[in-house]
Amino acid sequence: MAILDWPAHERPREKMLLRGAQALSDAELLAIFLRTGTRGKTAVDLARELLIQFGSLRALLEADRQQFCQSPGLGEAKYTQLQATLEMSRRYLAEKMARGDALNNPADTHRFLVAKMRDFRQEVFACLYLDNRHRVISFDEMFYGTINMASVHPREIVQRALKHNASAVILAHNHPSGIAEPSQADRDLTNQLQKALALVEVRVLDHVVVGDGTTVSFAERGWM
Repeated sequence: MAILDWPAHERPREKMLLRGAQALSDAELLAIFLRTGTRGKTAVDLARELLIQFGSLRALLEADRQQFCQSPGLGEAKYTQLQATLEMSRRYLAEKMARGDALNNPADTHRFLVAKMRDFRQEVFACLYLDNRHRVISFDEMFYGTINMASVHPREIVQRALKHNASAVILAHNHPSGIAEPSQADRDLTNQLQKALALVEVRVLDHVVVGDGTTVSFAERGWM
């Protein structure tokens, strides 16, 4: 049965307009993105099969071009459309933070950092440089590889802070293992960076560790 023959309240588009996007299942959201199904299958049927094939919605969204395009009902047009949608989401979060106060919107800040950093396959150390009203000036990826006191250079972070004329900074790095729990080395590194930045009157407001969709905030733990 075609989706148009379904009761109106069960059709993904009508359901979203009536109840909001949060009321839809992963398959229903994906069906709206797909727009059409294949021979003998509705868009919802195809969406369900794709979720089973890839294992999850996130896995499908993270699939590389070749893997994505070889799946039934998908192709390069859908792939470029999806990548554009994901990038718009990241830019939306960045603009939302840039207009507001990063400290007054910690949830938005954490969502932004998760969107930016959770899918890195290696550790990345980054800094959110803020002005004197704690608005975002720049998000800079600084160091790559195993993050420790030897690989993170305080001088470069201080130099970038001065370049941006920043008044404060939020440190961030990811754990590719997906477990966001900070190590003692993370705490030692944070203390070292606090001391270095204090010499140029730049405050470290937080250090956020990004895991697989989760974050741990040093400030919320009372470590700052």
